[in-house]
Amino acid sequence: MATNVNLVQEILDFWFGPIADDGSCQSEFQKRWWAKDPDFDREVTTRFAAHIAEAEAGRLDALRATPEGCLALVVLCDQLTRNSRRDQAAMYSADPFALATLRHALDQGHDRQLRTMQRYFLLMPLMHAESRELQEEGIRRFDELAREAEPGAVESAKGAAEYMRAHAVIVERFGRFPHRNELLGRASTPEELAFLQEPGSSF
Repeated sequence: MATNVNLVQEILDFWFGPIADDGSCQSEFQKRWWAKDPDFDREVTTRFAAHIAEAEAGRLDALRATPEGCLALVVLCDQLTRNSRRDQAAMYSADPFALATLRHALDQGHDRQLRTMQRYFLLMPLMHAESRELQEEGIRRFDELAREAEPGAVESAKGAAEYMRAHAVIVERFGRFPHRNELLGRASTPEELAFLQEPGSSF
């Protein structure tokens, strides 16, 4: 179990850095979350690719026993997978594991024991889900996060709620994210192809 505890801490330290008393995260960490940086992607791959494979094989399910463990597993499967496998179909392959971990965390009330920015990323599998029902749930939960946010994380939480709505509009319209079609070998409809020419059609 010591190995799992160390892995949880490694993932959370790597992704969030120190979280301030007011709930804010340092800008250097926030910039890494959204940037496309090949060097950062390589670092993620070196440090975490083997752990992602372990998670997909079910060998890290024990991490779900704690709120922090659930969070680390979601970050691993929902975020670090996208860095490690960027521009590959496999970047989405761990999404079901992330979603299952989120559902377990919510059922156990683990989300209520996390800081605002931690809850933000715990909920991200809802934003990434190609499901109208899950997108609607995401709107409710991110709105709740914004209402309950720590002072230093209010703007981030409000931004997440707006971004959640932007995702939900696309899934409501198409039932999926058209920008994933080419990578996943899915045929795009004429309507989707037209949409993909519009600004803001890809994330």
